[in-house]
Amino acid sequence: MSLMSRGKGPHSGHEGQAIAVENIVKKYGDFEAVKGVTFDVKEGEIFGLLGPNGAGKSTLIRMMTTLIPITSGKAFIAGYDVSENADAARRTMGVIPQAMTSDIDLTIEENMSIYAKLYGVPKAERERNINELLEAVDLTKWRDAQVKTLSGGMRRRAEIARGLVHNPRIFFLDEPTTGLDPVSRVAVWEMLNTLKSRRQLTILITTHYMDEADRLCDRIAIVDHGNLVALDTPMALKMSVPGNNVVEAQFVHAPEGWVEKLKALPGVESVQDQGGHMFRLLTSTGSQTTTGLVELAVQDGVEIKTLMVQNTSLDDVFVHYTGRQLRDEQVKALGYVMPPRPGMQP
Repeated sequence: MSLMSRGKGPHSGHEGQAIAVENIVKKYGDFEAVKGVTFDVKEGEIFGLLGPNGAGKSTLIRMMTTLIPITSGKAFIAGYDVSENADAARRTMGVIPQAMTSDIDLTIEENMSIYAKLYGVPKAERERNINELLEAVDLTKWRDAQVKTLSGGMRRRAEIARGLVHNPRIFFLDEPTTGLDPVSRVAVWEMLNTLKSRRQLTILITTHYMDEADRLCDRIAIVDHGNLVALDTPMALKMSVPGNNVVEAQFVHAPEGWVEKLKALPGVESVQDQGGHMFRLLTSTGSQTTTGLVELAVQDGVEIKTLMVQNTSLDDVFVHYTGRQLRDEQVKALGYVMPPRPGMQP
């Protein structure tokens, strides 16, 4: 067996790939949480991992970041096999969990300095990185502020800066904007794009916000029940869904057999009954479908409460591939803490 196959250096078969996952499986007893998932993330890419609660997203990330052992299959981070060379893989990555993990009684700078020391960053480089990152996340003026005094958006930016202080090449973010107000969310998006460009980062995020995935991600993987069910660019995924438009209509009362009548309207590809007399129609001709729907409602004496026409969205993609809508996930505290520093046992 060669030194490289023993994990003494990066694997040579993944040039241009920051992350490579090959038929990865995670079992807990008889329960299979992740079922043979395969994908790769190119260097410099922002890659999104979408899925409902319990789909296997966090389990995938926890295996990739060496926090839990892989049952079978392989995961390579920057070419390093995470099972055979965990320390080297850890040095290439930064991990920001959904739950805040900074010490709230310490200042932003103190948190960053401690984290850098754990990774053995020399003093001069540590100070330079802290200054550069605080400027990048627009927190220079608050470097001496205790974390507990910060707003939610400022805390998230401070967490991201701390996660980059040891110069990782690959950055994992679990639900980076959960709980933030709309203005703070947009600020985080802009900051991530800036950091990616400045520091030549590869970023993998999990999110349940469709607009976030659409705006940030170069490619998106949809995971459901431990399986990878779709993987492509946001545009290609939207084009894969039947119909170019969505007509969403709510009625005061939908009579029996209403779904079948809606399906017969011009251009309609499919109809989803969302409950509460609300229906979502995927159609190739939004204007004709809308006209036909209004005429049908008048003809049958059904009162329309609301009516909206829009382009196909990632929400429709998710429903198409999983059969249900993506709901907000609860905060996952599940052992998702600061990843072990290099040298610690996995």
